[in-house]
Amino acid sequence: MKLYRNASILIVDDDEDDYFILSGLLADVPANTFSIEWAATYQNGVNKLCNGHYDIAFVDYRLGAKSGVEFLKEVRHLLSDTPIVLLTGQGNYAVDIEAMELGAVDYLIKAELTAEKVERCIRYTIDRATTLKALKESEQKYRGIFQKSKDIIFVADVSGKITDINIAVTQLLGYRQESIRGKVITELMSKEDDRNYIHKSLNERINVTDYALLLTREDGSQLHATITLVWSDREEASSLQGIIHDMTSLKKAEKATLNNEKLAATSRLVRTLAHEVRNPLNNISMSADQLSREATAEDHPLYLDIIKRNSIRINNLITELLHAQLPRDNARKRIVLQDMMAEVLAAANDRVTLKKMTLLTTICAQPLSIFADKENLKIALLNIIINAIEAMTEGIGVLQVTLNYADKQPIVLITDNGCGISEDHINHIFEPYYTGKKGGTGLGLAFTLNIIRAHNATLDVSSALGVGTTFTITFPEIVW
Repeated sequence: MKLYRNASILIVDDDEDDYFILSGLLADVPANTFSIEWAATYQNGVNKLCNGHYDIAFVDYRLGAKSGVEFLKEVRHLLSDTPIVLLTGQGNYAVDIEAMELGAVDYLIKAELTAEKVERCIRYTIDRATTLKALKESEQKYRGIFQKSKDIIFVADVSGKITDINIAVTQLLGYRQESIRGKVITELMSKEDDRNYIHKSLNERINVTDYALLLTREDGSQLHATITLVWSDREEASSLQGIIHDMTSLKKAEKATLNNEKLAATSRLVRTLAHEVRNPLNNISMSADQLSREATAEDHPLYLDIIKRNSIRINNLITELLHAQLPRDNARKRIVLQDMMAEVLAAANDRVTLKKMTLLTTICAQPLSIFADKENLKIALLNIIINAIEAMTEGIGVLQVTLNYADKQPIVLITDNGCGISEDHINHIFEPYYTGKKGGTGLGLAFTLNIIRAHNATLDVSSALGVGTTFTITFPEIVW
């Protein structure tokens, strides 16, 4: 081992004779090239050890008015990690124990020292220090990964009770690390099925890989995530390591992709409808024109006029349907959302009053401006509000409308306390012709989503059966 034979050594001893004896023993170690320094006082030893680099230090137990134990305390307080061997004139078990507890790597009696003992002490001390340093660096490395990971990483006992967890639990779930320690991991899960599955895995000590579940945040909201659980291989100290990965972004991306597909299907349907209906409409219109020129009976003009007016009406409806499918850039103007929302709420107020419901509004004072097709956007927001009103019970319904902003983006929240939407149905509400209302066409929310997306905004829905539903519309950045 070349490392210890080239060691840099500090001797802290206020007795020059003892220094010469120890340095002589070091010189007798075969093939050594030790670099030796001497500190003749307590303070000089502290300064050298904390400001220099040494592989090992030999420190006398008696250093004037102070002791080697006090020396150990001070240098450890000053964060020096040089391995220290304590030297004494006679053996003392209590001092030996205290020295070891303070971090001394060895405790030697001066009268018993030989070149062989000193050489062995240096060799084992440096070897141990090298191992401990590697372990410390490894621990710091993985501790850094543990703490800085965006995923929640935790350690739990065999019952699933969390013993250690990283700061990501605060960022993703809102809990402080201290408050989450001691909780069983299943307490964070929203669904009974998820809790039962993880309980079974804990009882049978089965590893779990990327199991998808819902977690409940401290504020009561929910987080889509996956959990991985791995049991340690050591039977004498079994423990559980786990990783919780946030799936919110992926879920949003999947939802956006699905909504795009739905919108594309709706657009294809409308284009096909327009094409197929307009052909017979043209024939009806041409026939009506022809009949109007040739008609002689007194009542013919009346009937022909009805045919023509209704043909024009159907044609206009199809034109509006097509316009609802496409963003009308030429109709976009700078609007203040507060003003537009006031018009939407005024349009819905009669229905709220007739059904004896309560309307609660929270509108921020800061004017929020965006570029928008005002009339189309009013149709979309009014459609959501009307759906919310129809989902609530007459006389006890509470409609909450909030307009605010976050990260420079205007946000509209429309919340009802109605019947709610089941998890199975909520994924289909934007599909054309899908409806839960008796007599509904299933096109309202599909067109609403299309209008919202045409404004580069996002539309999210959260719901709970028997509790109510919240529609969240997030617009692009405010136009200042």
